[in-house]
Amino acid sequence: MSEQVLTLAESLKDRARAALGQRNLVFVGLMGAGKSSIGRPVAQQLGLPFVDTDIEIERVSRMTIAELFAAYGEVEFRALETRVIKRLLKGGPRVVSTGGGAFINESTRLHVKRGSLSVWLKADLDVLWDRVNKRDTRPLLKTENPKQTLENLMNARYPIYAEADLTVLSRDVSKDIMVKEVLAAIAEGKTAESKMP
Repeated sequence: MSEQVLTLAESLKDRARAALGQRNLVFVGLMGAGKSSIGRPVAQQLGLPFVDTDIEIERVSRMTIAELFAAYGEVEFRALETRVIKRLLKGGPRVVSTGGGAFINESTRLHVKRGSLSVWLKADLDVLWDRVNKRDTRPLLKTENPKQTLENLMNARYPIYAEADLTVLSRDVSKDIMVKEVLAAIAEGKTAESKMP
């Protein structure tokens, strides 16, 4: 039985890798959706390098995301983010986790659509809030009512995230389940939004 499961898992991994080809795999979605925590093991399964664009932006600027927002504002931050993502996408194939606002930027979105497969990790408000309210490192949530701000971001951004090639429902299940659902969505070329625990 375990050999059969292993073979199934191997074939899913292989099918997903074949479907991806030489394209980058780009995770998009709101903060707390799991772009990095799911992106890392997906990259490992696919045998590809993983890059978190926020970490890369901090590395090249020698400032934290919060410091960049404070010093230069969101418009300048987004311009830097677009340049970094454009550079990263040229060096593929790799798995890329983007910041929550990256795909909202039209220029960045065009770069992603050109030679990448995009996956929207879609989560409901309660799941996101549960994940992000434990840390106060999110510049966009430094407001009087951060949960309402998060809901406002969802309302504004979800129609744009919906332009991603694939949608996988991010919810409170094990990372292994999420990774398998992402790999299955890539392999089958279709959205895995209807799956439930």
